[in-house]
Amino acid sequence: MVLARTQSWERVYLMKLKSFLIWSFTLGVCLMVVGLPLVILMAAMSALAAIVLQSVLPMSAVLLVVGGVVAANLLAIVVAAALLTVRGIHPEDVQWLQWLHGKQTAIKPPTYAACPLTCDLVAH
Repeated sequence: MVLARTQSWERVYLMKLKSFLIWSFTLGVCLMVVGLPLVILMAAMSALAAIVLQSVLPMSAVLLVVGGVVAANLLAIVVAAALLTVRGIHPEDVQWLQWLHGKQTAIKPPTYAACPLTCDLVAH
């Protein structure tokens, strides 16, 4: 009985860890791919902040700004992944993550602009 409880607890812990890691990966990829305008905006603001800080901290302004931006992004990803994991939202339950698990929906045949005019025609 004790062994079964230990294995059950370990299994729950491993499932939570797996969910957290999958969320971290997915949110990181989404930030890099979908959030490209946000990344460009962050880069522009970071460059301006580094220029402003250069007069105050000449040796480490760029390092400080880049480290802060990278740390803020990583912290946002980890906090979001932790919140999703704690709330019990599993990546398998999210509809738009089917690509992550290899599940594919039925692919619709392509519809061309001329199809309403020519789809019913049979070639002779």
